[in-house]
Amino acid sequence: MSAVTVAFCTYRRPDRLEKLVGALRSQTCPLPFEILAVNNNSPDDTLAVLERLRAAPGAPLRVVTETAPGIVPARNRALAEARERDILVFIDDDELPQPGFLAAACAAIVEEGAHCVGGRIDIDFSPNRRPPWLDDEVAGFLGRLDHGAAALWVVDSATPLWSGNIAYAMAFFRAHPELRFDPRYNREGADVGGGEDAMMLRALLALGAKIRYRPDMAVWHAVDAWKLKRRYFVRLHYRAGLRHGQFRLPAFPRTVLGVPPFLVGQFFSHFFKTLWQLLPGAPNPVRQAMNASHAFGLIVGYQRRTEPS
Repeated sequence: MSAVTVAFCTYRRPDRLEKLVGALRSQTCPLPFEILAVNNNSPDDTLAVLERLRAAPGAPLRVVTETAPGIVPARNRALAEARERDILVFIDDDELPQPGFLAAACAAIVEEGAHCVGGRIDIDFSPNRRPPWLDDEVAGFLGRLDHGAAALWVVDSATPLWSGNIAYAMAFFRAHPELRFDPRYNREGADVGGGEDAMMLRALLALGAKIRYRPDMAVWHAVDAWKLKRRYFVRLHYRAGLRHGQFRLPAFPRTVLGVPPFLVGQFFSHFFKTLWQLLPGAPNPVRQAMNASHAFGLIVGYQRRTEPS
């Protein structure tokens, strides 16, 4: 095994690219590797920055542009570009690898026989301040991932891995050419949500892939200031409920105006709990508002599911 591609998809973050590429080039890796930048048709100077970085010393940087908007076309372009490679590693353009990141990914695939490996994601709030209402549970929805200090095998979707820190044995993808990130879960531009990584994990599990978690495959994830608002988490959960209701809920035999009554009941239960938590002295209402938003998204998504095409 000799060929590794480390890919990042980027859109309108040219100011972060020099630090990211530099950190990747500083990684110690037991195998030769290239860096692949998938520019998602950024309307700024992203390509100029990447061209300058491409000429700098270190691991080779390859640059391609994916004109179809959204993270799913960009990730699928990376899969296509790395199809004949041995290992494809994904990192996001708002992340930085920690020492040992690449070595851990390669070890899991080469030495432990994993078809997929994901790692720890730590949150970097700087230069912003963490809001006092943002407790650890809510902060988990900013992308933090930590399954403990020991490596483990992932056997179901209850142990998620996020595609901002993941690696694939590409021989498995060549054996299963249908494996692609699901376009129904695309996220374009400043949109929130997604879920394409969760659906890929489910697809891999269904095919019997050997999936590994390595805590030493770690990255720092920077949080944009606009995500440190309560409305971001509420909107995020609405979008998650919308997609779940539209694409994953089964058809229920009993509906009223196209919606199963129990979904309406769930929404009003969460809605009134949210109102109660807005009272002085009540618990932090943000998490409950997220539940209500998700429940409303389920209703809207299920209605879209049942609409005639």
